Amino acid sequence: MKLIEHGFKEGEKCERPVEGVGCTGVIAVAEVENCSCHINPPCSACTTPHEFCPECGWEAKDDAVMSEGLIHILPGATFVERKPRVLDRTKIDYTISMHSSSSQKVTGVFPPGTTQEEVRACVNGTFGGRFERWDVTGGNFTFIAYTD
Repeated sequence: MKLIEHGFKEGEKCERPVEGVGCTGVIAVAEVENCSCHINPPCSACTTPHEFCPECGWEAKDDAVMSEGLIHILPGATFVERKPRVLDRTKIDYTISMHSSSSQKVTGVFPPGTTQEEVRACVNGTFGGRFERWDVTGGNFTFIAYTD
C-alpha cells in the first residue's frame, strides 16, 4: 500500500482523496481579510492558515495538522499550539506580544554593529516607546512600543 502525501503549502499538489482518487488541484493561499494587526498584532486573521484547494474545497484552517507552520491545529482539540519562531540574527528580527492595553512588547535580535536608533526605526510604536533591555554582546533587545 502506497502512502499518499497531501499538499499543505502553496504550489503543492493537493492529492486528497476525491471519489477514490487523489485530487489534482494545486494548493493556493487566500488573501487575509479583516486584519486587525494595527491594533494588536498578530491578529487571528493573520495567524489562521490561509491555504486551500480550489478543486476539492479543502481548507488548511479546518485540517488536522499544518506540518511546518507556526500554528498546529490538532484534531478535536480546543486549543491552538503556537510554535516559537527562530529569529534571524543576520538582520533586525523580532516578535511582538501584548504588553498592556496601550503598548506592545517587542522582543528581538540584531546583528553586531547595529545601533539603538536603527532598531527603534523598525519597532517604534505609534506614540514612541522605550527600550526595556539592550544587550550589545548578545545582540538581544526588548522594546515597549506605545500604541495608544
